[in-house]
Amino acid sequence: MIFKLKYHWNVTRIKFLTGSFLAARLRHRDRTAMMAISRQRWRQNMTAIYDDPDFFKAYSQMDRSKKGLAGAGEWHELKTVLPDFTGKRVLDLGCGYGWHCRYAAEHGAKTVLGIDTSAKMLAEAATMTHDQPIVYQQMDMQAIDQLPGSFDVILSSLAIHYIADYAGLVQKISAKLPVDGQFIMSVEHPVFTAQGDETWIKDDRGHNLYWPVDRYFAEGQRETEFLDHRIQKYHRTLTTYLNTLLDHHLRLDRVIEPTPTAAMVRDIPGMADELRRPMMLIVATTKTA
Repeated sequence: MIFKLKYHWNVTRIKFLTGSFLAARLRHRDRTAMMAISRQRWRQNMTAIYDDPDFFKAYSQMDRSKKGLAGAGEWHELKTVLPDFTGKRVLDLGCGYGWHCRYAAEHGAKTVLGIDTSAKMLAEAATMTHDQPIVYQQMDMQAIDQLPGSFDVILSSLAIHYIADYAGLVQKISAKLPVDGQFIMSVEHPVFTAQGDETWIKDDRGHNLYWPVDRYFAEGQRETEFLDHRIQKYHRTLTTYLNTLLDHHLRLDRVIEPTPTAAMVRDIPGMADELRRPMMLIVATTKTA
């Protein structure tokens, strides 16, 4: 009797453990599927955000949309690390209105391909482009491994912090560059993205007290308010940004934390606060192997 009870308990326990194992496997499978769905929805959401009429209208009123490169606060520093484009094949990841594409073409690029997920962005870029060797294509930058051939220069301005798989993207970028090819990117600075809200802590009178930095080493998704919409981005440490490039044979040529010019501080209200913490990170690299 005792044997039968023990046997019955063991069989029940085995069934329970087996069921738990299968349940765990199913939960893992479901989590994996949900993560894939989440990534797909994120891509759809980011495309939808920039193609949303209200969002796009607000975005089109920003200085960098109306004035182009001259309206971008980091341009005076970004242009110092751009290469000689003469005769080069150029790829712009997340090209938006195509400002950098046209700059490359105006400075002698042989061919320029600008890619973006937003149809509205690309349509606007096309209306601004005339008689230049530029092609605009709607596609996800994470699919650049499907593009034929290679590129001498790959650019990306303020787009890569929207990508979940940074290492995977850098691997594809490196694969698309020949030896001595160049990759230049700008992203939101890790100090800027760490806490998530991307807003100053203010006093009772609305003055900026300090910029919060929290969860710096907790890399991953962040959500913030931008033009009255909730936007998803990805925070990474400075170590991750730089070492991932080095790990894929991209030598660091220049690293810049852009600061506003004296004229900007003088003429633009609130610009002096941009000297209190970094907002952007610019990295210029060359492929070595």
